[in-house]
This record gives sequence, structure tokens and C-alpha cells, in this order.
Amino acid sequence: MKPSLAKGTRDFGAEEVAKRRYIINILQKNFELFGFQPLETPSFENLSTLTGKYGEEGDRLIFKILNSGNFLEKISDEELGLKNISSLTPQISDKALRYDLTVPFARFVAMNSGQLVMPFKRYQIQPVWRADRPQKGRFREFYQCDADAVGSTSLWQEIDFIQLYLKSFQDLQIPVKIHINNRKILSGLAEFAGISEQLIEFTVALDKLDKIGKDGVKKEMADKGISADALQKVDFLFDEKLTQNEVLEILKQKFEHTEIGIQGVEELTFVLEQCEKLGIAEDLFFDITLARGLDYYTGAIFEVKAQNVEIGSIGGGGRYDNLTEVFGVKNMPGIGISFGLDRIYLVLEELQKFPINSANSVKYLFANYGDLEAVEALKIIAEIRSKNISAELYPEPSKLKKQFSFAEKKGISEIVFLGNDEIQNETVTIKNLQSGEQLTLPQQEFLAGKF
Repeated sequence: MKPSLAKGTRDFGAEEVAKRRYIINILQKNFELFGFQPLETPSFENLSTLTGKYGEEGDRLIFKILNSGNFLEKISDEELGLKNISSLTPQISDKALRYDLTVPFARFVAMNSGQLVMPFKRYQIQPVWRADRPQKGRFREFYQCDADAVGSTSLWQEIDFIQLYLKSFQDLQIPVKIHINNRKILSGLAEFAGISEQLIEFTVALDKLDKIGKDGVKKEMADKGISADALQKVDFLFDEKLTQNEVLEILKQKFEHTEIGIQGVEELTFVLEQCEKLGIAEDLFFDITLARGLDYYTGAIFEVKAQNVEIGSIGGGGRYDNLTEVFGVKNMPGIGISFGLDRIYLVLEELQKFPINSANSVKYLFANYGDLEAVEALKIIAEIRSKNISAELYPEPSKLKKQFSFAEKKGISEIVFLGNDEIQNETVTIKNLQSGEQLTLPQQEFLAGKF
């Protein structure tokens, strides 16, 4: 049987791993610079922990794990014959791979709320899994890099997260625009249009505007039962000519009798005004159609889009002031953002922003002349490694041509010869494979780096 990869997954060779670590190291440095602490949670959670947190679409994309043993043992033939997935799933699966890092974080906070110092800030860099259709920039297994803060309703946290985004992407040399909206504004719009009970359908469809266009969004809303009258009331959402301030003025007028909508406008205005004072407002874009299709957002929502490339968002997040309530812990406000590691990787590739030779290659390859010479070489290699310099011995006493070829293919710049003459004279001979230069020097000078 010919081996193959599962769809939506990838292998990573040395160069890819080095480039991914380059991104992760920058993000981790900035997370800690902004006061976040590391956290890791299990790769799978109880299915009940995950379901109902991501909306209907999200629930369908959760990878369920079949129970151990004969998971069909307690299922009757009649139930099996009905093929009712919603009825069968809880009986054959009680665990699932995590869909994101936010819900497991909320579960952790709920379990440890009495021991955590509030506000509690954590960052997490781990893989997540989604049963989605694989395509460019979208995989079934991928890493998320999250930062969250719980225990405070202060809007200054929104501003701090915006600064974290900007600092990180500046360090990665990726020009970005941070799209920002507020779920309270979307709730206000639904209330104004008389479709509060259809808020989820409304926001999920609205969030697809950049993918399916105005007509596509309107058709999806109509198909979900949103009336023509309601669509007419929110038609201004699709007017691309309106400026940010004009949209805010229209919202204030329409929300005259809608309290939650006014709250959303006030919160958004505060964030935009403070960012203006900090000189970073030009990096923000108030996107009234941004919805972030997840049920748990309650306030500010963010989406980061790289400039000069077409790859979708490379980060997103928002405020979720009631997420831990489902775990029995009330009054635990939170806000968090996520960096899309895989998409950031693709952007850096397209913009050619990865540093040259990002993969760490071995500095010295010691030629192998046989067992006697090999053991002497390994003594020197051990001393070199103790100085944190990478070196290795070619494993077989093959022809030098083959050993040279190995060094070149691995990107090793220098090969060290320790033959019988060098051992007798306590010297080493070093050849630079790039310049062709070769010199012989005492072993002690080599070990001291005096050449």
C-alpha cells in the first residue's frame, strides 16, 4: 500500500520547521512582552465542552472521537437503521479534538478561577482541528497562536490587543489592516430590523460579504427567512461609498431607541478615538459587515488582513464576556485574539520576508576515515558541542567525494579532516566548501576559535 497523507494535513521538513519557529519565536516574544503567561491544554476535550460554543456551522466542523471498544454495542438495530446523526453521536462519541484554543481556555479558567490572579492573561500556541474542506491557506490540522485576558471589562484591553497585533506584524514585516466592529452594533441592527431572533443567521450571512458579495448575502439572508422589509432597513450596510464617520452617524440615528446598539457605537467610538491619540488609527478599518460568525463574541471583534496579498484573514478575535457562564462561572469578562500561523507563513513566503538561511545548518562536518580516526574526531566534536557549536561525524568511512556531496546537500559550509597525520601532529585541516580555502592548524587553536 502506497503511503499518503490525510487530506488537510502536512509534513514539515527542516526548512519549514525553521520558518515556522521564526514566526512562533516572534509571537512568543511579543506575548511575553505584553505580560501574557504560557498555557497548554489537552488536544481533545469532552464533546459537551465544545458543542454549542461555535454556532451551528462550527459544531458541524468539530472532529468527533469514537468511543473506545465496541462503540455500537448499546445501539439498537432500529436506532442504527434510522441513521439519525444527532441522536447517534452522543452515544458513540463523548470526546472531540479541540476546535480552537478559546473554549478550552474558558474551561480552564472556570476550573481554576479561585486560584488565578485577575485579570489573568495567557498565551497558547498549539494545534487545533476542523473538519473543513481543505483549500489554499485552510487546513484540517493547523496551529493557533492565541492571547487572551479575563477578569476585566476595561476597553483599554481592546486597545492593548490592537497594539499587540501591530507590534507583532511590524516585527514580521507584514503590512496589515485591522478590521474592527462590535457585536452589540450587530445586535442593535437586528433589533432595529425586527429580526433579533434571527441574529445568528443575520451575522453569519453578513460575515460572508467579501466572499459571496452583496447579492449572495441578501439571497442567503432571504433563504434563512429574513424578510424583504428587514433587508431594506439594513440596506445601507452594503453601500461601499459611505465613510467610517458617515456609517457611525447613520447608526446613531437608527439606534435612537436601541440601547444595545448605542452601547456598541459608544464602545467602538472610544476604541477608535484612543487609537487616534496613539497614532495607530490609520491601521484600523471600521468594517460594519464584520461578524466573526461565532456565537460567543459579545463586544469588540477583530479581523487582521495582510496588505498586498490575497489570502483572507491572518488573525482575528474579540470580546466574549459570558463564555465561562456555560461552565458555571458567571461575571468573567474576557477578550482574546488569534494569529493564523499557517496563513502568516504563506504571506511571508509570498512577500519573500523570511530571513535567508532561516534553517540552522550544521557548521562542521568531520570526514570519516575509519574507526581509529572517528573516535578521535568524536572527542573534538564533543568539545565543540560543549561550546554550542553544531558539528557531526559522517557515519561511514566512504569515499571523500561522497562525503563532500553530503555536506553540500545539507548546506554545511566547512568540512574537517582528522586523518592519521593530523592525529599524530595534533592538528586539524579545515576546508571551506564555499570559498575553497583550506588551512591546517593546531587542535587547540581550532577549539579556541583562533583562526
